[in-house]
Amino acid sequence: MRDQSPPSPAPDLFTWEFAANPYPAYAWLREHAPVHKTKLPSGVDAWLVTRYADARQTLADNRLSKNPAHHDEPAHAKGKTGIPGERQADLMTHLLNIDPPDHTRLRRLVSKAFTPRRVAEFAPRVQELTDDLIDRFTTNGGGTADLIHDFAFPLPIYAICDLLGVPREDQDDFRDWAGMMIRHGGGPRGGVARSVKKMRAYLAELIHRKRQALPAEPAPGEDLISGLIRASDHGEHLTENEAAAMAFILLFAGFETTVNLIGNGTYALLTHPGQRERLQRALAEGDRGLLATGVEELLRYDGPVELATWRFATEPVVIGGQRIETGDPVLVVLAAADRDPERFADPDTLDLARRDNQHLGYGHGIHYCLGAPLARLEGQTALATLLTRLPDLRLAADPAELRWRGGLIMRGLRTLPVEFSPPRSGRSSGHT
Repeated sequence: MRDQSPPSPAPDLFTWEFAANPYPAYAWLREHAPVHKTKLPSGVDAWLVTRYADARQTLADNRLSKNPAHHDEPAHAKGKTGIPGERQADLMTHLLNIDPPDHTRLRRLVSKAFTPRRVAEFAPRVQELTDDLIDRFTTNGGGTADLIHDFAFPLPIYAICDLLGVPREDQDDFRDWAGMMIRHGGGPRGGVARSVKKMRAYLAELIHRKRQALPAEPAPGEDLISGLIRASDHGEHLTENEAAAMAFILLFAGFETTVNLIGNGTYALLTHPGQRERLQRALAEGDRGLLATGVEELLRYDGPVELATWRFATEPVVIGGQRIETGDPVLVVLAAADRDPERFADPDTLDLARRDNQHLGYGHGIHYCLGAPLARLEGQTALATLLTRLPDLRLAADPAELRWRGGLIMRGLRTLPVEFSPPRSGRSSGHT
């Protein structure tokens, strides 16, 4: 039985110190204020849900809408909720902002691109991108690199661009726009909004060009944008604007989560040498079982998404004994739920072999992350290849000196400086 009487004032949230290590504060909230109303840095009041059982219930509750129109104040119109600039860029009709039946229809159309078979077909390209990036920074860096800038950031950008069908010659533009989104996480939102506007204009032009050139029958491995266009032309009612919004959210949601999975995951391994050595031994022996459970554990232990995206009560709802009024925003704290000792044994311990691991890192219910299979592929490929090709990889900074980005939803490092012995030869075998 948990003690319900707080022994001390609630901890400060959303400070720089909190960003570096939010887990003690979340432990306090789970224990004493599991459904806690707080004022966010934007000035919006929202409920934070921190216990696993409550979080899982909340993520699947259809009385909590994803549509910002249900908010009881015009905060979204002022750019205080959601993705900066999405309303001005006419990009609202995507999966993170809609409910059934529109959500059901759009998700069905795009889910074809993320089947296990389609992701497996994409695996060689992910491996090629991974090796190319490691070749680049090991050749040019002289034994040092920033793993965020040189590796974790570009890998998912180029991968999702390939999947969408963005021509190679245009992908560096996407890298610049995405970089603006990450650099301004938690800071001025104007730069993000400008990048969103540029991305929207480019996607509209690309969709138009692909529509004009679309063959009568799809080719094997057809890119995702062409698939979205084809679906819209075959009675599924996907408008060009919906196609642009869908491509945008797949890019936006699909890259930063994977940047943080690779960055946070590598950092956790480098600061837990026993677990890292265990994984390296398994990989050297050709055993990838620990890699699969290990990535799930990294998602649970210090995952890329700290808070699930916005939900709004469409009627009074009781969560964890707390009444939520109609129109109130609700944010599920995935990072807190995934360290709940009521659900996970030794939750603050990193155990790559953990089996009972139904974490919420990719959500739960109808909004479960569509791109999770691709993110897992990228995370497993990136970590296995790094540990195999750079076996003495090590931090080149005091962990206390590292800075975490201060955004609300995502959790990730700004930089991850590392050192390593440059490999004597190029690509190693056995990591695919």
